[in-house]
Amino acid sequence: MSTSKSNGAQQAGGDGDGATTAGQPPPLARDEHGRIEPGSLADLIEWFLNNDPRVNMIRHPKVEEVFQWKQAESRRAGEEVYEFTNAEERLAVGIMQAIVENEGEVALHGWISQLLNALDDATKTNEEVSHAYRLDTGGEASTVSEAAKIPTERGRAIFLTCCWLEALCTAEVRVLGWVYQQLYGRPFQPSNY
Repeated sequence: MSTSKSNGAQQAGGDGDGATTAGQPPPLARDEHGRIEPGSLADLIEWFLNNDPRVNMIRHPKVEEVFQWKQAESRRAGEEVYEFTNAEERLAVGIMQAIVENEGEVALHGWISQLLNALDDATKTNEEVSHAYRLDTGGEASTVSEAAKIPTERGRAIFLTCCWLEALCTAEVRVLGWVYQQLYGRPFQPSNY
C-alpha cells in the first residue's frame, strides 16, 4: 500500500509528474458569492478518482479492507464514528469538509501542509514496520492479514492506521492541491507561507 516517493509540491497538484491522464480536470464553478459549487467539486473529485492513480488507489480492495478495519476498530474503541459506506465516500466528504473549514489561501495551505506531514509520518512508519516484520505490502496479500505478523495489538493498530492515513492523505492532497491552484492562481508549494 505504499505510495511512490515524491516531494510535497508534486504530491499536492497533479502537475508535472505524469500521474494524471485524460487531459485536465474540469474547472471549478463558483456561485454568485464566490463559493465553489458542490456539483463542480463532485465532478472534480470524480475526475481524479477516474484519472489519477494516486487518488484512484482509494478504490483498491486492499485500501477498502484497511478502511473497513479502521471503522470497526474505532467503533470497538467506543469512538463516535460517522458510518461511511466505503473509503471513496470518506475521501469525498473529507475533501469537501476541508474546503469548507479552511476558507482562504492561508488556511487551505495550512491544511494541505498538515496532510503532507501526516503522510510523511505514516509513510515512514509503514516502511519501518514493514521492514522490521518483513511484511509483504506491495503484493496481493491482504494488508490486514500481513499485519497479523506484528506481535502486539498496539503495533498492528499503529501500522494499519498508518496504512489508511497514507492512502487517504495521498488522495486528499492530490485533489486539494489542484483546488488550491484553481482558487489562488498558483501551485501549492510548502514554502508559499
